[in-house]
Amino acid sequence: TSKGHALKTTGAQEDAVASYQAALAAKPDHGDAWYALANLKTYRFTDDEIERMREQAARPDLAFMDRVHLSFALGKALEDRGDYADSFVHYERGNTLKRAQTRYSADAMSAELARQRDICTPELFARHEGAGDPAPDPIFILGLPRAGSTLLEQVLASHSQIDGTLELPNILALAHRLRGRRAGQSRYPEVLHDLTAEQLSAFGAKFIEDTRVHRQGAPFFIDKMPNNFRHIGLIHLILPNAKIIDARRAPMDCCFSGFKQLFAEGQEFTYGLPEIGRYYADYVELMDHWDTVLPGKILRVQHEDVLDDLEGQTRRMLDYLGLPFEDQCLAFHTTRRAVRTASSEQVRQPINRSGQDAWKPYAPWLAPLREALGEHG
Repeated sequence: TSKGHALKTTGAQEDAVASYQAALAAKPDHGDAWYALANLKTYRFTDDEIERMREQAARPDLAFMDRVHLSFALGKALEDRGDYADSFVHYERGNTLKRAQTRYSADAMSAELARQRDICTPELFARHEGAGDPAPDPIFILGLPRAGSTLLEQVLASHSQIDGTLELPNILALAHRLRGRRAGQSRYPEVLHDLTAEQLSAFGAKFIEDTRVHRQGAPFFIDKMPNNFRHIGLIHLILPNAKIIDARRAPMDCCFSGFKQLFAEGQEFTYGLPEIGRYYADYVELMDHWDTVLPGKILRVQHEDVLDDLEGQTRRMLDYLGLPFEDQCLAFHTTRRAVRTASSEQVRQPINRSGQDAWKPYAPWLAPLREALGEHG
C-alpha cells in the first residue's frame, strides 16, 4: 500500500493500482488499500470488488480504521454507479465514525477565527510596517480543501520560475509556537502586538531557510497548505512581500467534496455536514476581514472561473505575481512533478467539469449543510 502511495505521487497510476490490488490479495480487509483505489478519483470498481468490500464491511470484527476506509471507498464506488442513496449511507457512516474519534468543536473554531478578526487590526499592521523578511519568494495558495487549489498549484508550478512544493506545515507550526506553553491559555494571536521588528524578520528568514529543502531552484515557490488562511495576518507580518492566492469554489460543491474525502489529518471539520458548512461561512467572513485590513494583498481565484477561462485566469494570476505568461501553464496536465494531494490524478488530465454540481444528486440529504451555510447555501 505504501508503495502504491509513492507510485501515485509520481504519476505512475497503473503501477499504483497494481500495488494496491496486491495488498488486497494479501489482506482482503485492508481498508487503506480499498480507499487508496477510491481516492485515485479515476478508478472504477468492478461488481466483484464492490461485493468484496461489502463482505468485509459486514464483518463485526473489522478493525476501526478498516471500517472507516471501507465506508468512504464504498461511498465513492456507489457514487460512480449512480446509487446515490446507498452511497450517502456509506459516506455518512464513515464521517460519523471519524467525528466520534475527534475532539473538534465548531464553536471553538468560530471563536478562534473571530479572535483573528479582533486582534489583526489596521493598527497592528501599521505599527509593524517595514518589519519582516523582504523575500518575495513564497506564493501561498490557501482556502478550503477540495476548492481547486491543487489545480492552481499545478498550473503555476508549470511555469519555469515557480516551484511547486507541498502543503508545508511551517506557518501552522509557528502559530502553534506563538500560542505558548501554558495549557488552555493561548497567547496567539494577541502576541502579534508584542513582537519586535527583529523577531518578525527572524521568523520570516527562518521560513525561507527551512522551506529551501523542498525547492528545485526556481526563484519562487508555492506553499499550498489550505489552513494558512487562518494566519494571513502572521504571514503578512513576517513575509510582507509574499503573494497570497485564495482558491475558492462554489460552497455546496466545495463542502460536499470535503465531506466525501477522508483526510489524513488536520481537517476534522469535514466529518459532519453542519460542521463543514459552518466552517465555510466562518472562512468567508475571515477572508472578508483580510480584504478589509490588507486591501489588495490577496488575489481571489474562483474555481468555476478557471473552468470557464483557463487562459484568462492563468494570465490574471501571473500578472498578480509579476511573471510573464508561458504556454506550458495551459498544458499543466503534462507537467511531471510529485503531487501528494487527493487531486493528484485529476490534475494530470486536461481540465474538465466532472466535479461541478456533484452535490446535486445528494440534495435530499444535504439540508443540514445548506442550513449551516446560511446565506452562502
